[in-house]
Amino acid sequence: MTAELVRGQNHPLSQVRLEIRVSAAVPILAGATLGDEHGAVPGASWVVHPGAPALPGIEVSGQAATEHRLAVDLAALPEAVHRVSVLLALPERPGGTLRFGAVAAPTTVVTGLDGTGIARFTLSGLDAESAVVALELYRRQGAWKVRAVGQGYAGGLTALLSDQGLPQAGELAAHIQEAVTRSLARAIPAPPPQHVPDATASAPTPSYDTPDTHGVPASGGPVDYTHPGRRGHTAPPPPAPTPGPAQDGQPARPVAGDAVGWSMEERLYNQIWGMFEDLARTTAAYRSAVDFADSRLEKELDQVLTDPRSRLGAAGEAAREAAHARHSQLVDQARAAFDRDLAQLTAESEVVEPALPPAYARWDNPVWHGYRVPAEPPLALRLGDLHLPESIPLRIPMLVRLPLERGLWIDGGPVAGPDDTVPDTAELRRLAMETAVALAARLLAVHPAGEFAVQVIDPAGAGAQALQPLTRAGALAAPPATGAVGVADVLGRLTRHVDLMQMAVRGDAAESLPPDVDTAQQLLIVNDFPHGFDDRAVTQLRYLADEGPAVGVHLVMVADREDAAAYGPLLDPLWRSLMRLTPMPDDHLADPWVGHAWTYEPSLVPSGSGILQQVLAEATAARTKHR
Repeated sequence: MTAELVRGQNHPLSQVRLEIRVSAAVPILAGATLGDEHGAVPGASWVVHPGAPALPGIEVSGQAATEHRLAVDLAALPEAVHRVSVLLALPERPGGTLRFGAVAAPTTVVTGLDGTGIARFTLSGLDAESAVVALELYRRQGAWKVRAVGQGYAGGLTALLSDQGLPQAGELAAHIQEAVTRSLARAIPAPPPQHVPDATASAPTPSYDTPDTHGVPASGGPVDYTHPGRRGHTAPPPPAPTPGPAQDGQPARPVAGDAVGWSMEERLYNQIWGMFEDLARTTAAYRSAVDFADSRLEKELDQVLTDPRSRLGAAGEAAREAAHARHSQLVDQARAAFDRDLAQLTAESEVVEPALPPAYARWDNPVWHGYRVPAEPPLALRLGDLHLPESIPLRIPMLVRLPLERGLWIDGGPVAGPDDTVPDTAELRRLAMETAVALAARLLAVHPAGEFAVQVIDPAGAGAQALQPLTRAGALAAPPATGAVGVADVLGRLTRHVDLMQMAVRGDAAESLPPDVDTAQQLLIVNDFPHGFDDRAVTQLRYLADEGPAVGVHLVMVADREDAAAYGPLLDPLWRSLMRLTPMPDDHLADPWVGHAWTYEPSLVPSGSGILQQVLAEATAARTKHR
């Protein structure tokens, strides 16, 4: 598991051959200085940079780029080297050097040669700096460690190299910038974007536990508010609504749909992603500041204890009080900045939530009371809410793009509740099935009549009570399949469906499909997996999970992974292919910027509400009429 470092934190290195991956929103240059046991850099020959990109044990890129991979072999470094400082800098440009505070925070990741992450550090909190020491690899008692540094320099490379003790730092900085300028002059400009017709454009599905999230580069760059299907178009999207005017020095009043997009739905989608990123980054900055204050306090108190003159008496007490006062001041400043950002995001949420369409809205949103079957499928779907411990009660909607490109796994295994108590197994499985039913109802409701169907496999009938909203409304394509025979029948029909749809798509022959093939998108809910499944059924389920989404067959599994432990690693690819959700709040989803553990809460119908039955009745009536 990759360790998420904050400024000043260190982490042991278990390998000597490493890669240091750097991601930035704009082209930057990367280099490193080699220091001796005292941390001193004897001369320019101990600096690796674009003008001299290789030294024994380390190699960097010869040009500025948004992505860098520094190769490091700690065993190959000269014996005199005890420290490697990784530096990043923004290239000089005719209009003046850009500053790190004007762009998204760069991210550094130390990995093994196989790509396994060891440590990650996001350089948040930079402002007027144009050069920064990002990481430090150092040897202590024969073992190597990495430390997150994040020391920025407003004076650029010259100031950074001078601080490293290098003579003629200005000349070396100029030489490095000249090498980068030459590489930029040799670069071939990228070809202009090509037009991609909307009918064939593909839109990736957001993922909250991998860096492949739509609109959010893994480098930690700014959110790309461009719709994937529009990236090739040259015409700009319609302007977003104008925020309300600021009053008394306060931020501008938030406006629903205040983001780039081709429709209000897309603007709201992009705005929610922006809120998600903003909350992630402001929380990371707050945590980093508090950790820095704690580290500084600890260091100052250690200094007091190691000095015999100040250890005891009035002088020692005064020094300790001063250290605690400085700590409180730093924490209070960080909290004030965080509270200001949180208040702005909360105000934005209060404006955005009431404006959401049904596909994005909570079940208690009044928009559901005026529900009508839509004529077009939505851009995305709300799976639940996300929040961080510091941001309660602010919730950010968790949206995924449609059609679903990954199956969903609602984990019926042990999950601790808000009070750290774990409900019994039966209660958890009931809640998991209710979560699946609410999700299925939402999918049915937000698709046009006849364009979405739900099938259920419930081998032992354990989910009958939770399924009642769907069965009473007649919303299922067929009664829930039970027993091994029912499991085999449903899986066999859906496997055939996927095969035929794939052949039709590849041969561009949709009109040649047999009349019994329903071209509507299919959602298969599987309860109590692997009960009722033999080896053939398991193989078919894996096939549906892998191949189904591309032709409109989607999977929702309600299962406890421990129940399938007998299969061993055979099912590991299946679990990894599914997005794990939980029926109770759980901290298990990571964002792609700083890797926070977000608390996920499912989107459930409020207790006692009849809105689900009302919506399902409307959707079912429209489907019946459509036939």
